[in-house]
Amino acid sequence: MELSAAMFREEMAEALNVFQKYIVCLDKTPEDCELALGRLMEKAVKAYLNRGPSLRHGIALDKQVTIILSQTERDRPLCGIYFNLHSPYQKRPGRRAADQG
Repeated sequence: MELSAAMFREEMAEALNVFQKYIVCLDKTPEDCELALGRLMEKAVKAYLNRGPSLRHGIALDKQVTIILSQTERDRPLCGIYFNLHSPYQKRPGRRAADQG
């Protein structure tokens, strides 16, 4: 079976539906999210197809979304699309006084 991002249209459509209903995101519009899902799915497929012999997953992510393709006993891998918990307001750890020199 040839694997492609288009094989996971249903999963991406479901994720977009959830995004539009429940996710408040300051960085992406629904249209931007759809484009990002397509790009990330292509990256996840490449990672899955090029994984090492002992690895079972292909993963692609950005700050808001993680896509994981997981090997199964079937030809088609399982697809998980996760919205990352991320706050643009989260403070970055401060530099130590010694580092500020």
